[in-house]
Amino acid sequence: MLTDIISTHLKVIFCGINPGLKSSNDGHHFSGKSNRFWKVLHLSGFTPYEIEAVNDTSILDFGYGLTTAVARATSRADELSKEEFEGALEGFTNKMTEFQPQYIVFLGKAAYKAFSKKKEIQWGQQPEDFCRAKVWVLPNTSGLNRGFSLDHLVSYYKALYQTLHES
Repeated sequence: MLTDIISTHLKVIFCGINPGLKSSNDGHHFSGKSNRFWKVLHLSGFTPYEIEAVNDTSILDFGYGLTTAVARATSRADELSKEEFEGALEGFTNKMTEFQPQYIVFLGKAAYKAFSKKKEIQWGQQPEDFCRAKVWVLPNTSGLNRGFSLDHLVSYYKALYQTLHES
């Protein structure tokens, strides 16, 4: 089981689609060997060093949190049904309303498409807020997402980092 790493009024809550099997078994976010989340977070400026998955709670020290859109662990996010996203929406909305982050960053388009009911979503900042938080959608760092090189991922995440530090 993977628990949220979250507190009130964080700068960013990063929202994965759902836990991978390894992360769920380990109890640590993004612990799969091929997942590039911690490396990308560091290389794009969010953390001064690369956090190890076993130390995932230290992300709170930087004003960031972690959650997932759907709690059920799978080996691939495409194993989730439309109904699972629909069933998760109310709980997710309640959580974001309670914790009030400045930004919600969806990692991959699937969850935000399901939650917003939009058919087309662009990468980056979204035109509308969600639970009074600004929304960004960034490419998923899963090792299964080979459509994005490490450099491409870092450039997308760096754009968010720069936006956060302009305000």
